[in-house]
Order: sequence, then structure tokens, then C-alpha cells
Amino acid sequence: MFKHLFRLIWNKKKQNFLLMSEMLVSFLVIFAVFTLIVYYYNNYKKPIGLDYKNLWVVDYNNTYNTTNTDSLDTYYENLKQTIKSMPQVKEISFCSENVPFSQNHNGGSVYYKNSTSGADNYIVDDDYQKALNVKMLEGRWFNKADALAKTQPVIISDELKENLFGSEDAIGKLVGTEDKKFTLKVIGVIQGIKAKGDYSPAGAAIYKRTDTGSYHWLGTIMVKVTPDADAAFEGRMYKSLANYMKDSNIEIEHMPNKLRSTNLFSVVPMIVTLIVACFLIINVAMGLFGVLWYNINKRRGEIGLRRAIGASGQAVSSQLVSESMILATLSLIVGTFFTIQFPLLNVFGLPAGVYIVAMILSVAFIYLLVFVCSLYPGKQAAAIFPAVALHEE
Repeated sequence: MFKHLFRLIWNKKKQNFLLMSEMLVSFLVIFAVFTLIVYYYNNYKKPIGLDYKNLWVVDYNNTYNTTNTDSLDTYYENLKQTIKSMPQVKEISFCSENVPFSQNHNGGSVYYKNSTSGADNYIVDDDYQKALNVKMLEGRWFNKADALAKTQPVIISDELKENLFGSEDAIGKLVGTEDKKFTLKVIGVIQGIKAKGDYSPAGAAIYKRTDTGSYHWLGTIMVKVTPDADAAFEGRMYKSLANYMKDSNIEIEHMPNKLRSTNLFSVVPMIVTLIVACFLIINVAMGLFGVLWYNINKRRGEIGLRRAIGASGQAVSSQLVSESMILATLSLIVGTFFTIQFPLLNVFGLPAGVYIVAMILSVAFIYLLVFVCSLYPGKQAAAIFPAVALHEE
């Protein structure tokens, strides 16, 4: 049976080659789509690493102009107490501008012995963990005693710990940054924060504590508010900040809104790929449907003869469907050869499991598409009466 089907396919190799090429291109595009979907889904399942609800971001500039560090610290400590005294404010934290879900990034390399890893660099104060509800996995968060530490303390994410130390204990280890001097002591490991949104990985990160001169350039405040904080309270807080920082430009943003914008920006590549894939799938489906329909009209005599010598309508229908599935199998063999190179060569640095799952889903999708498109033409072929077909011949 299969030998006969292969012979029929070979006799129409030029026509079938074009159809197989369409299936191959469709498979590659569908593979790209499913790779993005699986990658985004795997990232989405992982915890985001912070409590962004009821969290506001206050950006300001034109900070208090003084060269006296003690006076500067007193100025911002008073500001902190003023904001925290408001009934709807639960926590407040000063930090660098590269807060989660923002377009500001500060990256670099972190070194430990012979290991190197890229990481996002954050400058945060002692209240950052409470404001964002960051989960500690090992060690502790910063406190006031760290200001007197001989070795600068740092906190790293679990991703950076895995990159630098593997299964080793990270607490107490010395790491280095750009100058490769191992002068930073790890005191804690936190659960990674997906700073680029729900659909991106948490990534490696290192957190350094603010010092006495940090207020000269810090321009962001994280404010954790109660659920009943509304627009009226936001207006009062803005007015209070504007009165305290006379010449500053102040902007208040809500973290849930920033997350939605970041997520939308992340899924744009997938949306574009899906649109291209949909057009391609429609073309392939119409091409496959048209070719099978044309084959039925060209092979009415053959189909009628098979029916006349005893072949059932189901057998005729199964033959046409089987021919289509064999063509799909030949195309998928070639396509799988190319796609299997992605996990083998670690293309784009994605986990091998993402490519394998995307490959399986793509193969299943192409088989389903070909099967559905060949069902109706096969049904039409089964409805041909042998007497009518032979009479036409």
C-alpha cells in the first residue's frame, strides 16, 4: 500500500514539490511562533518576585543642592518621615532609577574566581525589601550596621548565585564587578525579580546598599500604599512633595500600569509573528485544498476504476488523506533537521526544552492542518460513482 502511494507521489513530483515546500516553510514559521509561546509561557508561570500591587513610583530631579553630606541626609530623612506619616503610606524606599518595569537599565559583569556573569546593578536602601515585599532565600537584607562594615555588603538574585556559585553556598563569598577586585561580600540571596515583565526571565541581579553620598544622584522613591489610596490621596502626596522639593519635577506612576505597558511591549514580536504565520497558514491550507480538489478532477477515471473493481468509498478517501500525510511527513523530516540544530547549537541562549516542546507542537499542528484540509476532498472523492466516472472517460 505505501509503495503504491510513494509511486503515485513520485509520478507527480513537480507538483508535490511545491506543496511540500509550502509545508516546510509553514513548519518553520510555526516553529518560531511556538518557540515564542512556550518561552513566554514558561516565564509567565514563574513568580514575579515582588508585590507590585499598591506600589507607586515617584520620580524627581533637581535634588537638594548642597555639598554637606550630613545636611543632605537630614533633608531626605525628613522627607521620608513626612511621606511615611501619611495614613495611606505603609513603606517608603529610596533607590536608583532602574526600578522594575522601567526602561532604565544599569548592567555590568560580576566575577567570582573563574566565573563571570552579566547582571543588573541596583542601588537600594534598607527599606527596599519591605516596600517591594522581596522574598529572601538565603542570608539577610541590609541594615544600618552595614554602614560600618569593612567589606561592602551586597545581595544577589538566585539566578546570579546559580551562574557564579552553582550549588555552592553564596553567603560570605567575595565577588567583584568591573575592576575585578573582589571587594563585595554576599550577605543574602533573594528570589529573582522579573524586572522586564511577566513574559521575561528574572535574570541575574546584584543589589548594593545606599551610602551617605547616594542622595546626591538618587531620583526615585518607591512608595507602598494601602488599597484605599485613591486619586485624591495621590494629589495630596504630590502637593506635599512639591512643597518640600520646591524646584523638582515630580512624577508619580503606578506599578501595575508600568507592568501592563512592559508586558505589551514584550508581546509585540509574538503578535507580529502570529500575524505572518496566520497568513502563511491560510495560504498553505488553500493551496493544499486546491491541489487535492484538482487531483480529484484529474483522477476521476482512476477513482472510478478503483470503485468499479470493488474499492469502497472509505478506501478511496483514505488513499487521498494518506497521500497528504506522507507529503507532510517528508516535509517535516526536512524541517526537523533544521529545527533540531537550535537546541544542539544553543541558538539565542534559550533552554533546550523550549525548542523541543515547540518542535513537538509544530509537528502536531502541521499534521492536524494537513489532515483537516484533506478530509473534505477525500469525502468528495468517496462520493464519485464508478459508472458516472467511467462514462465520462
